[in-house]
Amino acid sequence: MKINNMVLGLDIGGTKISSGLFRDGELTDSMEIKTPANSPKEEILETISKQIEAYKHYNLKAIGIGIPGLVDPIHGIIYNLANIPSFHNVNLKKYLEERFGIPVAVNNDANCFALGEYKFGAARIHKHVVGITLGTGIGTGIIANGHLYTGRLCGAGEWGAIPYLDGTFEDYCGSKFFKERYKTSAKKLSVRASEGDQEAIEIFYEFGKHIGELIYRLLLTFAPEAIVIGGSIRKAFPYFEKGVQEVIDAFPYLPISGNLKLYVSSSNDSAILGAISLVEENEYLVNNEATINISNPLV
Repeated sequence: MKINNMVLGLDIGGTKISSGLFRDGELTDSMEIKTPANSPKEEILETISKQIEAYKHYNLKAIGIGIPGLVDPIHGIIYNLANIPSFHNVNLKKYLEERFGIPVAVNNDANCFALGEYKFGAARIHKHVVGITLGTGIGTGIIANGHLYTGRLCGAGEWGAIPYLDGTFEDYCGSKFFKERYKTSAKKLSVRASEGDQEAIEIFYEFGKHIGELIYRLLLTFAPEAIVIGGSIRKAFPYFEKGVQEVIDAFPYLPISGNLKLYVSSSNDSAILGAISLVEENEYLVNNEATINISNPLV
């Protein structure tokens, strides 16, 4: 028996493709497969399609997809993926709609994280939200007046590329910080910190100061009511919270910083939930965002 009107969400990353359905207030039927990141574009498209086909016993009404990199959310074209070299200038929306015959919405994965937290997480009580994902790199998604703000090609919020100290924020606010400066990982360091290792505690304090500097600039730029921290490194937040808060406390406009709500995501599925929410959100984007003329898509 088929269940009608289900929306499938996919979170496509450089290492894995995760998917699931939202039903009865929760994410169900979750799946996860390895991304063939170094394969030709055609093989990657086939891998994505096979994952969708695994849900063919449902009567899907739409598909929402979050993917890293520059994305045209109106036409569903992927322009570049740092960790998937062959996936450039791919009209993913057109390809999947022709193959499955249902609407497809595509957006940046950090935007999907922010949207998922706004729709289903602690940030749902706010209208102005920034989601920050801390992992291999960093990503930020922006909710303004209750809707995604994507900018051109979902390029708004690419704070990882902003110059900072002797590099960029990505060098100091993601896993590079631990790997390149201390030859370790946040996961290993958090174990040491939990055992009271003073060096580990001091490294996390330093890391927190860098995250605080990022948030300081986000407050100046967007003045959000809430910031949600996600990604794998979020689990170590108790060890770098002090450094973050010290920088926020130095913010010059107390009515903004003093009322800021700082949340740590409690879900590993926010990006998938956000991808599911894209189907509804895309109607707003189509009506309000400037479209871009595209020539010669490769698919």
